[in-house]
Amino acid sequence: MLQVKLIVTGDDFGYCPRRNQGIVECFLAGAVSNVSLLVNGSAAAAAAELAKRYNIPIGLHANLSEGSPVCEVLKTNSSLLNQDGFFHGKMGFRTALSKGLLKMSEVKQELKAQVELFHQLTGHLPPHMDGHQHVHVLPEVRHVFAQVLEEYGIKYTRVPVEPGLHKCDWIAPSLMDFYRGVEEDSLNTVDVFTRHGIRWPNIYIGLSTMGKSMSVSSIWSAIDTAIGDFTSKVPHPNPQSRTVTIELMVHPGYPSVPPVGGCGEGPDDFSQSWERLHELQTLTKPELQSHYKTRNIQLCSFKDI
Repeated sequence: MLQVKLIVTGDDFGYCPRRNQGIVECFLAGAVSNVSLLVNGSAAAAAAELAKRYNIPIGLHANLSEGSPVCEVLKTNSSLLNQDGFFHGKMGFRTALSKGLLKMSEVKQELKAQVELFHQLTGHLPPHMDGHQHVHVLPEVRHVFAQVLEEYGIKYTRVPVEPGLHKCDWIAPSLMDFYRGVEEDSLNTVDVFTRHGIRWPNIYIGLSTMGKSMSVSSIWSAIDTAIGDFTSKVPHPNPQSRTVTIELMVHPGYPSVPPVGGCGEGPDDFSQSWERLHELQTLTKPELQSHYKTRNIQLCSFKDI
C-alpha cells in the first residue's frame, strides 16, 4: 500500500495575534503539522515563542511583496518599495519586475536579512523556505532565492504546481489566470532549484482548496487527484518510491481586526475575512482526521521526509 506523508503547512504565522492563535489551535488539534513564518509580520516574535513552547516545526515564509522590509538599509530609497515606502504588493511586485525596475542585489539583501532574523527569533535556520504570494518562483527572483537557500544550507522549498487545478471550475477566472501564471513560473523554476540541490515534496496542493473553496471533500479530492497523477507517472514504483510526499498549503486563523496585524501597513482584506476561520473549522473536522487514518496518510513536517 502506498504510504502518504502529508505536510500541512499553516502559512502567514506571525501575521497577527489572531492568526497565531488559530494556527496553534490547528497544530494542537493535529490539523496542521508545519508552519511558515512571516518575519516582518506584526506578531512574528510572539509566533516564534509559540513555536518554541509547543514544539511546532517552523520554516520561513519569505516576503518581498507585502508590508515593510526587515533589512535596515532597504527601508528607504530601495527598488523594492513603492512611493508610500512599502513593498509593491502581490501584483505590483510582478509589474515592477516585468518592467526591470527591481534590483536583484536588493532582493538578495532582503532575503538574507529575513533568514538572519528568522535565526534570531527561533534560534535556528529554517529547514524550509518558501515565498509569500509565490514570489520565489518569479523570473530572476528564482535564481537569487535558490542562491540564498544554497548559501544557508536550507534544503526544502515549495513548487506550487497543483495537479488537476485546471479542472477546478469553481475558481473565479481572474484567480485562475493568476494561478496559471504561478504554475508556469513554477515549471520554469524546477531546473533552477534542482541545480542548486534544493528539494520539495512530490506533490503540492492548496490553490484549489484555499479560503471559501476549502471543504473536507475538496481536500479529499485534491489529494486523490494528485496521488492518481503521481502514480500514473510511476506505474511500478520500487520500494524506495512507495512513499509519496505532499504539501498542503493552508491559511487558518481568526479574522484580523484592524489596526492590529499585517506586515507594516495593516491587515489585508483576506486576513480580515471569514475565510480564514472557515479554513480553521474545516481542517479540524473529525471526518478529515479519520480520512487521513483510513488512507494511510501520515501528517509530518519537512524534517520527516
